[in-house]
Amino acid sequence: MGQEDIRVTQEDVKLFRARGYDNEDLLPKTKEKRNMGVFNYFNLWMGNLHNIPNYAAVGGFLVLGLAPVNVMLALILGAILTAIFMAYNGRAGSKYGIPFAMHLRATYGEAGAKLPGFLRGIVVAIGWFGLQTFVGSQALFIIMGKLWPGFIEVGGDITFFGIGLPGLISFIIFWVANIAISINGSTVLNRFNTILTILIYVLFISMGIWGVIVGGGLGNILSYSVSGAQDVNPIFAYFMIISAVLAFWSAPGTSVADFTQNANSTKEQALGQGLSLIVGYAIFVFTSITILIGSSIHYGVEQWDVLNVINHWDNLPAILFATIVLLLITVNSNATANLTPAAYQLTALFPKWFNYRRGVLTACILGFLIMPWKLMENPEGIYTFLNGIGAVLGPVSGVMIYQFFIVAKQNIDLKELYYDTKDTAANKFRGVNKNAYIATILGVLVSLSGIFIPTLSFFSDLSWISGFVTAFVSYGIFVRFFGVK
Repeated sequence: MGQEDIRVTQEDVKLFRARGYDNEDLLPKTKEKRNMGVFNYFNLWMGNLHNIPNYAAVGGFLVLGLAPVNVMLALILGAILTAIFMAYNGRAGSKYGIPFAMHLRATYGEAGAKLPGFLRGIVVAIGWFGLQTFVGSQALFIIMGKLWPGFIEVGGDITFFGIGLPGLISFIIFWVANIAISINGSTVLNRFNTILTILIYVLFISMGIWGVIVGGGLGNILSYSVSGAQDVNPIFAYFMIISAVLAFWSAPGTSVADFTQNANSTKEQALGQGLSLIVGYAIFVFTSITILIGSSIHYGVEQWDVLNVINHWDNLPAILFATIVLLLITVNSNATANLTPAAYQLTALFPKWFNYRRGVLTACILGFLIMPWKLMENPEGIYTFLNGIGAVLGPVSGVMIYQFFIVAKQNIDLKELYYDTKDTAANKFRGVNKNAYIATILGVLVSLSGIFIPTLSFFSDLSWISGFVTAFVSYGIFVRFFGVK
């Protein structure tokens, strides 16, 4: 562990337990429990990159009118900024071994941390878990239909809450798979990520090379012009893509302390996450552009859905391998970006009732009960909802960064943070940091303003950036003139 990191001892943990923190998931990690190194963090986010929605997003970026090479450069710039943000926002977790819930308390106060924690860990995480599980179950439905053509006719016209029996069976099978991988925590996830990273490299680099071949060469792909492309200012289009990358990672980036609390050192988590995102995106920009454009040239129809590309193949073993890897990627994404933060936030909000395993099970059950297939009936409404949540998390991140680096100067007194829950004496972490709340609200209002005032649409098009910057600057002003309250 690096010299700059705080070594939490067993005596410290024993003291915090005596103060009422008897839930292990809220306690800071001692040295023997911090076992994630550079390699673990390098593998951590690879699965989140190569998912079905991310490939569809690249198709949307191409429609902005930028040349493919400019889309690739903008994605790389977005990845670099995301890596910097996640390494810095993860510093509180890796330095002190504290989870996201306690990082929030150090920013907003004990009472103030509940709302942003609820939004990130419950609303976003469980909602996105349900949606991604449904998307993954659709891929499983395709596999089962190819292996057993009669499967798609099972149950006839019978539906259950708007979904046919074959679709429901596929959803349940995939839902159970998500529980099995997620419920055993970081040890199983680390092993799973290691195997999955190898499969990702094999599949998508092979598909990228295939795209170059069927597309008539890399030069042919990079000079491709998308039909019906929009006439967007190139510089603004760059910012839109960069903001979209940051928004895509806004949820795991905000709660990244849940992962960096397990780091061997701050240096290792920063290096590992940086390599994971930058190297991962370098591979992703190549594979996404060559696969989508190459297949569009080859089949004569523009393809922005990687599943459609795979289903055009006439080689059943290749289809099965590619689709199974995509399913595993979806499971990995759910486990790291959705179920882990949901479990930890349920633990933070209701420490007497939940631990990590109970939190995972509860999140999975809620993700089933929201019936995500019903939400998918109106895709525009879903993405508007998710973009709105992303606009909330940008301001939250801006306040968290300012508080830890500029106000606290990277110092957190753990004995004050873990105050005695039975003692009513004044403590700076009790209550609500009102300045932080006002700055966050201002950031949300600015990032969503374009939805209600069309002339301000650029703020909403750059929602994460505009929200982060507004909250960061306004919180700094409030601290300067009114102090930390």
